[in-house]
Amino acid sequence: MWVAARDPRTPIAAKLLAGAVAAYAFSPIDLIPDFIPVLGLVDDLLIVPAGVWLALKLIPAPLMAEYREAAARLAERPVSRGAAVAIIAAWVAILAIGGWRLLR
Repeated sequence: MWVAARDPRTPIAAKLLAGAVAAYAFSPIDLIPDFIPVLGLVDDLLIVPAGVWLALKLIPAPLMAEYREAAARLAERPVSRGAAVAIIAAWVAILAIGGWRLLR
């Protein structure tokens, strides 16, 4: 979806729907609040996959094949292990400082 969203050939309806699904997935506001047992999570389990599926169906098949190839090429790119180590070290430092301040 990320590759498709950046291409101007992608239909605007697919872009809008994908954006709405992403906003809903990351939004703290749900149709059914998460604190309601079982039902609170069911809306996330149904709405998000259904929205992604519909957004994918709105993209023409030849474009989708092209996007899948582009996504496969992106997945083969080398990863920066140094950046991963730096991010993990930053989080460990933040947690350690926070824990030290709580114990003080």
